[in-house]
Amino acid sequence: AELKNMQESAKKLDVEIFMGFNKNVSKYSEKAREYASANAGTKVTFYHNNNYEDSPESLGECFERNAEGMLKNMAIHELALAVSFYNVSVETIASVEADREYSRMQTLPGPSGKEFTDFSKLKFTITTKSGDEVSIAADRCGGDDSIGLVTDKAGKELVRYTMPDPEDSAAIEDAEKRIPGAMPYFYVQDPDYFKLKQRVAQAIATGGSAEGVATIDVAVETLRVAEYLTPTLMEQLK
Repeated sequence: AELKNMQESAKKLDVEIFMGFNKNVSKYSEKAREYASANAGTKVTFYHNNNYEDSPESLGECFERNAEGMLKNMAIHELALAVSFYNVSVETIASVEADREYSRMQTLPGPSGKEFTDFSKLKFTITTKSGDEVSIAADRCGGDDSIGLVTDKAGKELVRYTMPDPEDSAAIEDAEKRIPGAMPYFYVQDPDYFKLKQRVAQAIATGGSAEGVATIDVAVETLRVAEYLTPTLMEQLK
């Protein structure tokens, strides 16, 4: 409701609001989209990994601290990609199909003792009414990287791009030394947020557009999609 109110206020004042969805400007996601666009008949899957310990205690703490759920938390960045670049909205979704073999839904107690049901792993494919298709996978215990995987119609891997890549490794190591003690994925995503802020600052300075950067309109629709998909995917994975 607060985000929707902000969106309405921005429209009345004719103000553009940019959001911090860093995956929209990540090299790996841009390269995956560009490759798929140049090669007809290909399919893109965006993977997002975090490095929580695969234990009831660790995941229970994660579920409670992020009680809004995986789709409105960890995987919201990938949903923003779907909304921004694949014509996904609540109204345009024709179907969504969970990958039962990959996905895992669990009910676990958090530190408070209260139980929370969420996905520790989730993979699904969205198909729109116009035929656009994109797959998203998120794994709480999969590591520190994100991947843009492009396959052919038969599912054969053609190319993959990762975050971080070798070029970003030095910057990540430097950030770990300068600012110790942060969550590991903060360091991995630091180069992307630097790039995002540069694009926004340039847009403000020049009066131009911030290429690829999500607006508040994208954010509102992304949350709508997350709220729409969560019960649908939970029902499929019962």
